[in-house]
Amino acid sequence: MSNIELILASSSQTRKDLMDRLRLDYRCISPDIDESAKDELHADDLAKRLAYQKAKVISQQHPNAIVIGSDQVAWREHTPSDFIGKPLSIEKAIQQLQLNSGKTVFFSTALSVQHLDSGFETTLVEHYQVKFRELTLNEIKRYIEIDQPLNCAGSFKCESLGISLFEKMIGDDQTTLMGLPMIQLCKILREFRINVP
Repeated sequence: MSNIELILASSSQTRKDLMDRLRLDYRCISPDIDESAKDELHADDLAKRLAYQKAKVISQQHPNAIVIGSDQVAWREHTPSDFIGKPLSIEKAIQQLQLNSGKTVFFSTALSVQHLDSGFETTLVEHYQVKFRELTLNEIKRYIEIDQPLNCAGSFKCESLGISLFEKMIGDDQTTLMGLPMIQLCKILREFRINVP
């Protein structure tokens, strides 16, 4: 089974960078799905549904490929139904980081791996937490200007200068925070007898 095509159902550069770590041949196809929340009351449920849908859309187009879908939803302590989205503007990024200042932000990162031909499908959610330090408005504006995190949930890039905003990080796998839980993905790929490493 190790010669099956691998497809990452994503257009995210960060997820591509994470997949590149595995040194496997794969290609990216961006799924066209509606990513808005439906009736989900918890970030886990929204992340799970979106990761599953991303993988399913591409699996139906490529039933003989192993398709990897992932999605991430952020939320602040005590408010798992108040999802933190991508800011998309400098003003919204400033607002998000002001709200994050001094708080713990939780990340629900879902992974869905599907292989339609064999009927294989598994979808799971991994968690990560980030405790932000107290941030000044000048620090926030300077950070946004340098890192341009406008397409990142929570308005930061942990793989870049975003690390300077944190007091601490809590979790089992830092790639969960980056949007693709690699420890779990490697475990699933080994079930397909794909050598990693």
